[in-house]
Amino acid sequence: MISFSQFTLDNGLQVIVHEDPTVHIAVMNILYNVGSRDEHPDKTGFAHLFEHLMFGGSINVPSYDEPLQLVGGENNAFTNTDITNYYLTVPAANLETGFWLESDRMLSLSFDPQVLEIQRKVVIEEFKQRYLNQPYGDVWLKLRPLAYKMHPYQWATIGKEISHIENATLQDVKDFFFTHYLPNNAILVVAGKVTLAQVRQLAEKWFGPIPIGKRHNRQLPQEPAQKSKRTMSVKAKVPAHALYKSYHMVGRFERDYYTTDLLSDILSRGHSSRLYNKLVKEQELFTSISSFTMGTIDPGMLVISGRVKEGIGLSDAEAAVDQVIREIMITGPHEQELAKVKNQASTSLEFEKVEVINRAMNLAYAALSGDINLINNESKNIESVTREDIIRVANEVFQESNSSVLYYQSESLGI
Repeated sequence: MISFSQFTLDNGLQVIVHEDPTVHIAVMNILYNVGSRDEHPDKTGFAHLFEHLMFGGSINVPSYDEPLQLVGGENNAFTNTDITNYYLTVPAANLETGFWLESDRMLSLSFDPQVLEIQRKVVIEEFKQRYLNQPYGDVWLKLRPLAYKMHPYQWATIGKEISHIENATLQDVKDFFFTHYLPNNAILVVAGKVTLAQVRQLAEKWFGPIPIGKRHNRQLPQEPAQKSKRTMSVKAKVPAHALYKSYHMVGRFERDYYTTDLLSDILSRGHSSRLYNKLVKEQELFTSISSFTMGTIDPGMLVISGRVKEGIGLSDAEAAVDQVIREIMITGPHEQELAKVKNQASTSLEFEKVEVINRAMNLAYAALSGDINLINNESKNIESVTREDIIRVANEVFQESNSSVLYYQSESLGI
């Protein structure tokens, strides 16, 4: 069990405290309830751009990293479709430095045009290196808009295209910041060698004066149920044919998420899993194969992807995948098979809790769900999944009409 206390400042900032006197560090994790799903379709990639801009200096602190490093701290951040998350670790005695730095950039960025130009170039280069100039790098730029026609999950976190970042103005940046980076749109978790009284005092001192903002009224278009299979074929200079087959599934905070995630594990977690055992080891159709859930807050995707062995056609490879799926839809998993993936999932959760920073991140994410106790109930939710649940969800998710398939062909190989 992970213990925690919580309170909310007058400006709406939700604060969660996890005390662990056995460590000598303090962790601050700030989750902003904004991701790429909150972007305008003509101005994408902004949430990811802000992950970079937030380190470029704030209204009173020209350099974020220098003062943190001087007190022995370190920091990082990540952005995805749903959230932007910043975290830092400091020796417990230097916790107030973290409060000073994080509160100042929540108050306001410096909005230095030079910083925008520097970070714009960094993001554009990342777009090119990771998504355009790397084998299979553009998969999500193609598969997402194939699977989603209405919901903003149709573009990747990096954005739809480079031009959206190239054309971002300073006013665009200011508008996005003052819409989303607000105390009432954030969750602060402080964990480690701290006390509730200490955190309350520091939170009131440093974050309390930040004015409340007008909460953004999120009204995202709902993705309609998919009625027919969608396909796309591309050719590129890649080493092997690859298959990417995605299916719509429930969101991260829905009950059936755990069932769907375990279903994915049954298919591909480890070398004894069904897809790997049958299609890599026995039939030798793939050189590698995996399945995974995207874990998005709104209804997401379960994706099966694999590199196809030379000489095997993509249609034959897909047919073999479909056969494995049909078997699980009809007969479901063996009890031992289900018990194995449950144990693996629960063990992963326990290992994750070893690090204080992971506990802080998970507390923030659980709070976003509306029930912080989710962090302590996940193992129970996993254990409650039955064989009948797996069969039911498999038959709901693995309908061919619910699939979107990207056939990624190597130019140097035959079909």
